[in-house]
Amino acid sequence: MIGWFFLILAIGFEVAAATFMKLSDGLTRFWPSVWMAICYILCFLAMIKSLEYLQIGVVYAIWAGVGTAAIAFIGVWLFGDTMPWVKICGIALIILGVAMIHMGGTHTPEDLARIKADHHVSDEASADTASLPEA
Repeated sequence: MIGWFFLILAIGFEVAAATFMKLSDGLTRFWPSVWMAICYILCFLAMIKSLEYLQIGVVYAIWAGVGTAAIAFIGVWLFGDTMPWVKICGIALIILGVAMIHMGGTHTPEDLARIKADHHVSDEASADTASLPEA
C-alpha cells in the first residue's frame, strides 16, 4: 500500500511540474520555473521510493499513463486545449492499459516475501506490546 501512496505522490508532483512548465512560458517566468524544478525533484524522489515496493514496469507505465491523462484534462480546463473524440479515445485506452497492468500484478515474488516479512515483524511487535501490563 505504501508503494501506491508514493506512486500517487509522484504522479501528483509530475502533473504539477508539467503545469508549472506551461505557466513558466518557456522558463522565462521565475516562480513557475522554480516550482516546476521543485515539483520534478519531489516527483522523482517519490517515484524512487515507490520502486522499493512496486515493479519498475508497473510504476513507470502508471506514472506516465495517468500523468498524461491528467495533463490532457488540465490542458483543457486551464489552458483551453481542445479535446476532440480522438484524444478522448486515446485517454480511454491509456486508462484501460493502466487497469490491465494493475490486473497483471504489481509485486515481484521478492517484494511479496519482503512485505510478508515486514507485516510478520510488525504483528509480533504489536503482540509484544499487547501483553505489557497497563500502568
